[in-house]
Amino acid sequence: MLWLQTPAGEVALDSPQKVELTLLDFIRMGGWAMVILIVMAAIGLYIFLERYLLLAKYDKDPTNFIEQIKSALRQGDVHKAEAICAAQSTPFARMIGKGISRLGSPLPDISAAIQNQGNIELLQLEKNISYLATVAALAPMVGFLGTVTGLIQAFMKIAHLQGNVNPAILADGIYEAMITTAAGLIIAIPMNFAYNLLVNRIQSFILRMEATSTAFLDVLQEPIR
Repeated sequence: MLWLQTPAGEVALDSPQKVELTLLDFIRMGGWAMVILIVMAAIGLYIFLERYLLLAKYDKDPTNFIEQIKSALRQGDVHKAEAICAAQSTPFARMIGKGISRLGSPLPDISAAIQNQGNIELLQLEKNISYLATVAALAPMVGFLGTVTGLIQAFMKIAHLQGNVNPAILADGIYEAMITTAAGLIIAIPMNFAYNLLVNRIQSFILRMEATSTAFLDVLQEPIR
């Protein structure tokens, strides 16, 4: 209870009540922009999890694989090398398998075949990641658009009341409008982090693919004993 000192004495004032809002309350107050932002967040989360799990599945050290290929080729057992590649469903195995299928051709042709397969694997790894970057870029813009339209509605309400507006009504209109901006930033920040995380992992994957193809080509250039 608050007390206000006046010439007539102390007057009791009602204490401000604590306002508790649920997530559904925020969504309702945010309006149409919140619906779009929720859909964008769901799409971005799905893409991130799908790509992350795929990369985790392929994220294996290819050293043992390439050593097995080297051993088989040094023994002249091409069928064994093909079987090793067929047993592993990874970009490394598919890339080297393509090179083995070209054995007997000039070395530049084998190298080109491996590179082409590597490009195909890279496209598969990067599939849909650009949409994740799009979500990170558009979420703040959608949120800001929702804020602008919300402020327009708030000021239209003030104009309709012909200036007979208390600060509470004005504050309500403003904070409801600002909800969408906050939501857009809340979505954009982790999505931007997720995008960069995936890009860095793919770049690391590319380096290992290049090292694996180089090791395979080095074996083909070894002198026959």
